[in-house]
Amino acid sequence: VQLQAFGGGLVQAGGSLRLSCAASGRTFGRYHMGWFRQAAGKEREFVAAISWTGRNTYYADSVKGRFTISRDDAKNTVYLQMNSLQPEDTAVYYCAATSSGTYSRGLRYDYWGRGTLVTVSS
Repeated sequence: VQLQAFGGGLVQAGGSLRLSCAASGRTFGRYHMGWFRQAAGKEREFVAAISWTGRNTYYADSVKGRFTISRDDAKNTVYLQMNSLQPEDTAVYYCAATSSGTYSRGLRYDYWGRGTLVTVSS
């Protein structure tokens, strides 16, 4: 499966953005999906994940209550709604796919998309 994230941009602190990740391939619905981010000079970190059924979602503590992951299999797309953005959320955001049961911990993702930059100004 091929992935492409988009929807990043510049937003003021307290604002919102919605990222989208479009997937190619008819097997999209079989994959668990995740969002990750990497800030400048830092390691990539897990942000959120959603099961292939869409029934289970998981979040990093740093975004819990502010970010929401969702998916629309009819559109082969996974979303990340980001509210109450803070400068520390500034990073390149990546979407990824896996069939591994460790998806909720951000592990063993096999397919990665190009990232989209989110910049939050104070």
